[in-house]
Formats: sequence, C-alpha cells, structure tokens
Amino acid sequence: MLKYTKILCAFDFDGNSTAALLLASALAKENNGTLHILHIARVPTQDMDVPLPFDADPRWEREARAKLALIAKDTLKAGVQCVIDVRTGVPDIDIVRAAHELAVDLIVIATHGRTGFKHFALGSVAERVIREAPCPVLVTRATFPTSVPVSRSP
Repeated sequence: MLKYTKILCAFDFDGNSTAALLLASALAKENNGTLHILHIARVPTQDMDVPLPFDADPRWEREARAKLALIAKDTLKAGVQCVIDVRTGVPDIDIVRAAHELAVDLIVIATHGRTGFKHFALGSVAERVIREAPCPVLVTRATFPTSVPVSRSP
C-alpha cells in the first residue's frame, strides 16, 4: 500500500475544494500523516496599486488564514494533524513551489471541470500542477460527493 505521510491540499474556498479537503483529510488520517492545507491568495483588485513589496503579513492573507482555520476546524476528521499555509501568489506556480519546499508525498486538488472555451480562456490550475508537480497529484471533480465516506472500514 502507498504511504502518504505529507499531503498537500490546495484550497480555494469553494465546494470543490471542500470535497478535496475531505478526501485529503481521510488519507492523512488513514496514513497517520500531516495534512498541509494551502491557499494561494491573489492580491485583491483594490490593492493592485499598492507598491511592492507588501507587508510581511498582508491583510488578505490574515483574512484567508482565519477563514481557513474555521473551515479546517469544522471539516477535518478528529486526530488529523494539519498545518495551514496561506501565501500570496499565482496558484499553479505556488502550489508546485510549496510541494517542493515541503517535500510532500501527494497533492490533492479540485478541478472545476471547465471545458471548451472556458477551459481555453481560464486554463486549468489542476492541469498545470499535474504537469509540474514533484509527486503524485490526486484530482477531484466538481461532482465528488462530500457525504460518501472515504476511508475503508477495518
């Protein structure tokens, strides 16, 4: 059996990410591993004219970290060791960068399942992460049922 002791779950505050978080949490619990929940915060539009560099802990990162802590508290299975990480950046690039830095065994990420022109225009973060990741990537679709138990019974 594969052993995933360091799992990175990319989270972007939508229902798809919640499904990915549930799956990543179950895998971390099953493997007695650490779950790293990562949100890549984009600079809010109203702050785009702020001269770089930003403060060491920008407001949008603090807000996202607090929101993510509440979601993790309400969503994660008991006994799952987790680390919350919020960074400002570009999602696909910084998810891969974090995977390298943390030396994770697995990345869990949700896809929005866009096709056609929307996929062409907006691209796919999950697709770019798959191509560049230093480890296996588990992608969940938008239709992943959040109420189905993920771990196996003993």
